Amino acid sequence: MRRIILTFFGSGLIRPAPGTWGSLAALLVAWPLHALAGPYALGAAAVLAYVIGLEAVKGELAEGDDHDPSWVVIDEAVGQWLALLPVSAGAIVSGAPVTALWPGIVAAFVLFRLFDIWKPWLVGRADRRGDAVGVMLDDVWAGIFAGVGVLILAALAHGLMRV
Repeated sequence: MRRIILTFFGSGLIRPAPGTWGSLAALLVAWPLHALAGPYALGAAAVLAYVIGLEAVKGELAEGDDHDPSWVVIDEAVGQWLALLPVSAGAIVSGAPVTALWPGIVAAFVLFRLFDIWKPWLVGRADRRGDAVGVMLDDVWAGIFAGVGVLILAALAHGLMRV
């Protein structure tokens, strides 16, 4: 069961770039979550996955040598869902289907992957912890930064460019 959680239903076992595959799997799961209860379901799923993922990562790190195995992607799911929160909320507020906000979905994915790989500021600080909290927290920060980026891009597109 722990392996299913850590690999986010096996997506972390796909090569190359397991983190990207984990993020893509999280996108697929985000769609029914949004349909269920919009950003509330997405936010609740992120919190639940964080709590469950943290415990699973603690167990894995206690038994292994690697402080952040690449196949562990439950953290990518959490971060990706956080990055998608503004898109989900925007769809609810505007009354549009979430698929109509596809540029925001693409931006959330690309920005999340960028921050997760680049690891600026708080993302890198969390990653350097070398413990289970660090494994999970770096993706939380990357997701938050990506979500802010999505909001900025939406403001530019809808405010300045009137799209």
